Amino acid sequence: MDRIELEAVGDYEVRFRGFLEDFTAPDGSRKYIEKIKSMIVEGRIGLVVEFPDLYMYDTRLALSLERSPDIVLPQFNRALTGIVRGIDPDYAEEKGLFHVRLTKLPKSIPIRGIKSWHLNRLVMVEGILVRATPVKEKMVRATYKHMHPECGEEFEWPSEGEVGEVLEAPPYCIVCGRPGNLRLVLEKSRFIDWQKIVIQEKPEDVPPGQIPRSVEAILTRDLVDVARPGDRVSVVGILRVQPGGKRVRPVYDVYLEVVGVDVSQKTLEEIEISREDEQRILELARDPWIRKRVIASIAPGIHGLWDVKEAIALALFGGVPKETQDKMRIRGDIHILLIGDPGTAKSQLLQYVSRIAPRAIYTTGKGSSAAGLTAAVVREKGTGEFYLEAGALVLADGGVALIDEIDKMREEDRVAIHEAMEQQTVSIAKAGIVARLNARCAVIAAGNPRYGRYIEERLLPDNINLPITILSRFDLIFVIKDKPNAAQDSALAYHVLRVHREPEEVVPEIPVDLLKKYISYARRSVRPKLTEQASELLKSFFVEMRRLGSELGEGVVSITTRQLEALVRLAEAHARMALKEWVTEEDAAEAIRLMKTFLDQIGRPSGESVPDIDALMVGKPKSKREKMLLIEDAIKELLSETGEKCVTIRQIGERVKSEGVTTTELEELLSRMLREGIIYEYRAGCFSRTPP
Repeated sequence: MDRIELEAVGDYEVRFRGFLEDFTAPDGSRKYIEKIKSMIVEGRIGLVVEFPDLYMYDTRLALSLERSPDIVLPQFNRALTGIVRGIDPDYAEEKGLFHVRLTKLPKSIPIRGIKSWHLNRLVMVEGILVRATPVKEKMVRATYKHMHPECGEEFEWPSEGEVGEVLEAPPYCIVCGRPGNLRLVLEKSRFIDWQKIVIQEKPEDVPPGQIPRSVEAILTRDLVDVARPGDRVSVVGILRVQPGGKRVRPVYDVYLEVVGVDVSQKTLEEIEISREDEQRILELARDPWIRKRVIASIAPGIHGLWDVKEAIALALFGGVPKETQDKMRIRGDIHILLIGDPGTAKSQLLQYVSRIAPRAIYTTGKGSSAAGLTAAVVREKGTGEFYLEAGALVLADGGVALIDEIDKMREEDRVAIHEAMEQQTVSIAKAGIVARLNARCAVIAAGNPRYGRYIEERLLPDNINLPITILSRFDLIFVIKDKPNAAQDSALAYHVLRVHREPEEVVPEIPVDLLKKYISYARRSVRPKLTEQASELLKSFFVEMRRLGSELGEGVVSITTRQLEALVRLAEAHARMALKEWVTEEDAAEAIRLMKTFLDQIGRPSGESVPDIDALMVGKPKSKREKMLLIEDAIKELLSETGEKCVTIRQIGERVKSEGVTTTELEELLSRMLREGIIYEYRAGCFSRTPP
């Protein structure tokens, strides 16, 4: 033990009591006396103490606590209990011992920086809570009854000292001294809540090419369930060696005996922004061309794709999430899908975003399962306990989830991300664990066309191997086509060769570190609101598009409420990019321009000037729905007329030819109707209606 600790070992409790009673906040109030009174009123047993306060009050005492918590921390708890007993003796008698919960140690130790000299010391680690067991009850004081006929007494074990861990039964009755024949009386024993969690390094802290490391931690009493998998936490605890049982082993694992947990409530607060950084950010925002500078700073090594880069920039800044009085949440995150021909830099764009986003998780569809994207219940090999483990979308909470090759995901895995994209939660019910985790993140995904290259004659849903239920949840979808064009090819070749010849000269308009802080500051501090003028412009666009669609015929829907909400999010993000407090007509107009670009790529029925949103929302526009109905009616009539069990393609074609259905369209629609179960193939080339 250090000399500084030996000097004060006799009067720790007195000094801690003096700190709790005398420490004064900047406003003149006795900070911890007020906190203790609140603790009593709220019925809690834990008092949160900020370590810097203790350090300012008594440096030697703070250092003693940090270096020898096993000796000093119990004295701190006794001091707290003594003060509570003086304020409310009945409450103190009811609860017993009270506990100090320490937070904000001056230095955080990286998980991969934990070494042997940290053992039995107070340390703080930061990371993501990735696993958590259900809460269990741990015995801390057992009651035994001696079953010997001459004794029959009950006694507690351990009989003296602090309430601790009951590892094994006593060898004899402590009342009469006779050995053996002891029965555990569970109903009279004392238990506390107990939970094991696993804390993993944050993705941005993991060195390139390394696997994230993790450390186990034990939560007890009032600390259980204060955080959920996916939460970013700062944990203060005493570093312990895992018990090895009766056998002596040369190598041991470590764990944290937690004495304080601080859950990151605000997204992106782990990005530290100094006063100088804030001045630079505000100076940037005063530039009238700031939006163009931000967009130009996204992947400057990739030529062109201005609209795509702008959409990515808007997704990084995001709209404003809202919650109604009845607790209905409206998401503010913007989801974007990129569909492009091979070699159009989709993956490079996503990789770049993973570097500039303040919080980002990058994964691929081929290498991800449903559990890996959302959450899973896993069994630990050693103990057989079940853990709830967070997946990529949960770990990206408050940031951006980047999914490359989303079209390569298995069908059963795609279904898992439906809830995460719209409700922004992940629900799980497995192995007795029922939980709902937050997944409040923007999703930026990329995929390849189904046939290798994008076929313009086919609608968007026919060009990508993704279900309509996922496509309809994206706010913006961009099709990146690789078309030969002399002027564009020349500019592209010049840019690519320049990047290879002079890579050091390809620099973003805004440095990456500053841009990351700019995005974090905007998301943290700016919550723009719609002006009347912007609202009127968005309303006019929505109403006009609906009117134009209805003029094409009954059943044509050119835009839905889902696109209107997307317009609001885009306009808010556009205002946030310039740190504006109000969404103006300029922001609404830019959101409308991007939405028109998106709608133009969905597909237009029969060459009309207005898109049919049903091509995206339900997978087929009105024109195709009508032709499918014609084919179904034709099959029904032919079956009735001929009395046969099926009809051939030739018979169907002759019946619907007068309605303008070509042979190619007929084959395509029959194939779709087979997939959707409307008809079935009785034998090769002969079809019949599926019974209702």
